[in-house]
Parts: sequence; C-alpha cells; structure tokens
Amino acid sequence: MGQNEDEAEAIARLHSIRQSIDNIDAALVHMLAERFKFTQQVGTLKAEYGLPAADPQREREQVERLRALAEESHLDPAFAEKFLTFIIAEVIHHHERIATESTR
Repeated sequence: MGQNEDEAEAIARLHSIRQSIDNIDAALVHMLAERFKFTQQVGTLKAEYGLPAADPQREREQVERLRALAEESHLDPAFAEKFLTFIIAEVIHHHERIATESTR
C-alpha cells in the first residue's frame, strides 16, 4: 500500500470516528434536554411550596456520586465535577426564574 492509500484509509477512519462522536454529541443534547424537563418540574414544585432553589446537600451528594462514576469510567473526576457544577448552576438559575415568575 502506498502513501496515498495509507492516507486515504486514515481519512476514512477519521471520518468514521467523527461520525461516532457526532452521534454521541446528539445523544448528549437529547439527554440534557430530558434532564432539564425533569429539573423544570422540580423547580415548579419548589416554587409551589416555597422551597429554596438551591439544595447544597443534594448538590454535594451529586458531585460525589458523579466523581465516583467518572473514576469508574476512566474519566477525569475534576472534569466531571466541572460539568455537573455548570449544569447545577443552570438548574438553580431556572429554579430562581420559576420562583420569581410564580410570585407575579
């Protein structure tokens, strides 16, 4: 096999791997959308009963659980924590907005 054939094979493999990455990205977006549907329900319930938007104990438990899952999956636990912390901040923001809208 010549240089051009090797390169063509590498490019084909690269394309195939990138398709898999694209599929995973699509699945992640759909999973996040589903997750946020449920967190919106939590926000509505909290607003209805005057519960605080944030739940630091639950957040700590979730971070610990996700870090452990990351380690088991050979994913950097610090990255997993940053990812979850970002999601939690967005959820709290949504819950605060829901609470504000429910008091109008």
